[in-house]
Amino acid sequence: MTARALSLAALLVRDYDEAIAFFTQALRWQLREDADRGGGKRWVVVAPDADGAGLLLARAATPEQQAQVGNQCGGRVFLFLHTYDFWGDYAHMRAHGVQFAELPREEDYGTVVVFLDLYGNRWDLLQRK
Repeated sequence: MTARALSLAALLVRDYDEAIAFFTQALRWQLREDADRGGGKRWVVVAPDADGAGLLLARAATPEQQAQVGNQCGGRVFLFLHTYDFWGDYAHMRAHGVQFAELPREEDYGTVVVFLDLYGNRWDLLQRK
């Protein structure tokens, strides 16, 4: 049997450094990789931990890509960030200027709130029951 796992998803960003700052400071993620690829391109990977899937921060290079920054899922929740400390992460994110689209709520499956990344993509912060 072949082992398979999702390792990276690309996220369009305006600027590498501002995106790195958002993910490493506001979300407390790790900067896994930041390698110069020449011509202004970089291979930048951030992730919430050392073992799971990460995001490849892809700087929008064309007008078509730039138009999609912040709207990668047409206004729906794009990504789901699971946590084991919802209230601690929520407080940290608020203190670092993260915008929330609603107040936290309790659902049958856990505690959840929709937040926006620095470009406006919608995410769920979720602690499962």
